[in-house]
Amino acid sequence: MRTEPSPGNLPAREHLPAADAGTPVLDVVIPVYNEEKDLQPCVLRLHDHLRRTFPYTFRITVADNASTDSTPLVAAGLAARIPEVRSFRLEQKGRGRALRTVWSASDAPVLAYMDVDLSTDLNALLPLVAPLISGHSDLAIGSRLSRSSRVVRGAKREFISRAYNLILRGSLQARFSDAQCGFKAIRRDVAQVLLPLVEDTGWFFDTEMLVLAERAGLRIHEVPVDWVDDPDSTVHIVKTATDDLKGVWRVGSALATGSLSLDRLARPFGDDPRDRELTDVPKGLARQLVGFCVVGGLSTLFYLLLYSVFRSFSGAQVANALALLVSAVANTAANRRLTFGVRGRGGAVRHQAQGLVVFGIGLALTSGSLAALNAATSDPGHSTEMAVLIAANLAATVLRFLLFRAWVFPDRQSGTPSPSPVVASRRPSPPFHAPGVRQDADAHPPLPQRPAAPSSHDNTDRFRADEAAERSWRDSTMQLQAVRPHDHDPRNAR
Repeated sequence: MRTEPSPGNLPAREHLPAADAGTPVLDVVIPVYNEEKDLQPCVLRLHDHLRRTFPYTFRITVADNASTDSTPLVAAGLAARIPEVRSFRLEQKGRGRALRTVWSASDAPVLAYMDVDLSTDLNALLPLVAPLISGHSDLAIGSRLSRSSRVVRGAKREFISRAYNLILRGSLQARFSDAQCGFKAIRRDVAQVLLPLVEDTGWFFDTEMLVLAERAGLRIHEVPVDWVDDPDSTVHIVKTATDDLKGVWRVGSALATGSLSLDRLARPFGDDPRDRELTDVPKGLARQLVGFCVVGGLSTLFYLLLYSVFRSFSGAQVANALALLVSAVANTAANRRLTFGVRGRGGAVRHQAQGLVVFGIGLALTSGSLAALNAATSDPGHSTEMAVLIAANLAATVLRFLLFRAWVFPDRQSGTPSPSPVVASRRPSPPFHAPGVRQDADAHPPLPQRPAAPSSHDNTDRFRADEAAERSWRDSTMQLQAVRPHDHDPRNAR
């Protein structure tokens, strides 16, 4: 995974303040590759919709990545005719590369993209970006899998989409419902910090960005959309699915090994209501219960497997003791790391020793259950033994969690709570206000409205083909000199 430096931690999330009159509030990017037929109808339709319905200033950017037909000429013609349209030309393919390059260079506080086929109904565009403008959310996605979405597409694509999202939920613990819908938006201050962590330059770009954002604790807003499948889509399903699975494996491995510095995406301490000190509210109880149940379920299966193996060459009591001992060591280690978030080797021996005491209590419960069973019947069946052990283990599990939480891994707080590594990385920063703007807590001026007659300007920005061919996507991104959230530009309140 990429480990290059990021611009720094995110500022506090707030309603977007007023920007320069010449700066659009929204920049909608349309990545294209050989779309000479669909590009012009798409841009004209999108521009007409924004002009009629969107209350803020906007820009439409055509990101042409290495088209070999007349797509660049169509994009240039649109940029010359329509003041709110501009075009970028990249000499390398990849939708993710196109989005990264344009988003990194854009000065608009809200960045969005949509596919050129406009399969998503445009009435969802304002609900998509509104939570980002208000400061409620960091990213927003259109969802075709929401219950209130209305989708028209074939059974094959429906199955692939749902299967892919099930894979994401099972492997990366993703909670968002639709990673592949080509209808997304992000705040620019979030993009400047998040994009350097995203490695993919193709179709997996969206998924990787969403997974990292979710793991970092950023808020993702989902909008149900009306969506009609494009039967003429040029997406190669097999190749795309293969690349996506490779991306899932790569991101999952990076998250498992901790090679991603997601703490750099943290908001300042106090921006999250979970930072507040509340009395009589157990911290992390719900998360710990879920983690303990998952670890406990896996440990029980491991224990039963070991018991069956040991029982083949020893008695019931010996097999139970050996299986419980091995599984107890594994259970303590897993709960230490996954459930209670204790990292490093410090205190590991003491934790295992305390875990063995808890193991002894569980051994007494299960062994006592077996003894009671043998006293009740002289030759109990194997299935009966297993049923008694499962019941005894369930009782021991409840007691184990209480002992783990209160004794083995207590939430030690004396006076001032010690912040977690992620919280410690947050540093409160004073709010940034535009010059001439009142600094009252709730005195945010309105965003710039779209002018009635936009001024004419040069709308076509191109990369020279010989320079783009010699530079990688990183060089192209750096060449654009993206505006970072902490840059102090007197013309821009962001």
